[in-house]
Amino acid sequence: MNVLATQSHRTQLIITAVSACLVTSALFAAYNSYAKRERRRSLDEQIRQSLAADASVVESGVTLKDEVFTEELFIRTTSSGTYDEDLIREQLARNYAFLGEEGMAGVRGGSVVIVGCGGVGSWAAVMLVRSGVSKIRLVDFDYVTLSSLNRHATATLADVGTPKVACIERTLRQISRWVDVDSRVEIWRKEDGGRLLEGANWVVDAIDNITTKVDLLKYCYDRNIRVFSSMGAGAKCDPTRIQISDISYTFYDPLARAVRRRLRSEGVTSGIPVVYSTEVPGNVKLLPLPEEEFEKGNVKELNAFDDFRVRILPVLGPLPCMFGLHIASYIICDLAKKPILNPLPIKNRRKLYERLLRDLLHRESKLLGEQINKLPIDEDDVFLIFEDLQLGRSVVPPHPVPSKPQLIRWDARKALTLENCVVFEFSEAERHARECLSVRRDPRDVWGDEVQTIVSRNAARIARYREWVGL
Repeated sequence: MNVLATQSHRTQLIITAVSACLVTSALFAAYNSYAKRERRRSLDEQIRQSLAADASVVESGVTLKDEVFTEELFIRTTSSGTYDEDLIREQLARNYAFLGEEGMAGVRGGSVVIVGCGGVGSWAAVMLVRSGVSKIRLVDFDYVTLSSLNRHATATLADVGTPKVACIERTLRQISRWVDVDSRVEIWRKEDGGRLLEGANWVVDAIDNITTKVDLLKYCYDRNIRVFSSMGAGAKCDPTRIQISDISYTFYDPLARAVRRRLRSEGVTSGIPVVYSTEVPGNVKLLPLPEEEFEKGNVKELNAFDDFRVRILPVLGPLPCMFGLHIASYIICDLAKKPILNPLPIKNRRKLYERLLRDLLHRESKLLGEQINKLPIDEDDVFLIFEDLQLGRSVVPPHPVPSKPQLIRWDARKALTLENCVVFEFSEAERHARECLSVRRDPRDVWGDEVQTIVSRNAARIARYREWVGL
């Protein structure tokens, strides 16, 4: 009997304990539910009050365009007139999770100057500020046009005819209450360059005029100012060809090539990160000026400044956007002390291009019967022929990937040019040299009409490219 009584007592204790737990859990759940309802009710009330306050401000005649409306609302959100640190951290929570306290301290303490606030510069500015950069200077003399709207990050129809820096500043202040934006409707000139670059941790070169671009890069390089440069996003459409590299490693971007050569003449060979595309411009042309503009006189007088282009550059909107995002990502990581030290190149076959060029030099010397020290094509041209025109394959059907590719002159009766150079497998190149070049025979007789058609089609593509880049 005593055993039964003991077991019954234990059972009662267990039931009592379980019941107490269930009651306690129910009370906690009820309390949490009540607290959530109260917080939701409080938030709803705050939103209604805010909307009512907004309406009263609008009725008083203050608009977004006056750049007072949002500022007054912002000041009313805190008692001290400054944006609350907890709100800043909440807005940047994902960045803090990724970069950490020390990294975000570097980002928030960073100062960036963006020179050129069009398609590339505007997107870089927006993402830098969204990521926490607290001080930014915008430099651009240009104004928003209707044609700007296909690529600009912040411009709207209402902004047409206004400075590009003004519409970017408006958006940045709407994104970040604490950002310090300094907008300058000016053109950067090397004679007075230091004034606009003062205090910058990074300078973004998003200029589309080559002379000013080179001047800015040289100025920053000589003074150890970190600068990131955007190359040409115009006439491109393939996002997979975009990459970041040092200026010395750029491949078939016409603007990068011209900038690289000018910088080399100024004594700058490397040390400047750039974003560029290896895509060769497609079958596009600069939009022509109306005939009546030519009848008025020298069209160069239509330029806003000397050496700035007049004709409209064809641009697919997403490409400059992606260039700007590449720039922002690179700079954010650097400010956070997590730099991208070794960007992965899309094409990493420089040694192959060097070998192809060296073998071609040897074949040309043998063909001409004299030592040649320099060819009329360079490594960039090798990249164009090998990668873009022939896709790394032999010109001879079925176009296999050669195990030992060779560049060789196509027609011995014509000079070596981009149009007159093809890719062969080594054994095919030996046959071509023996049966075509050494006896100056028409290569069509050896390789047939199909191969000749391919060579002619590639030559036409190169001709369009020459027209595009002005070579």
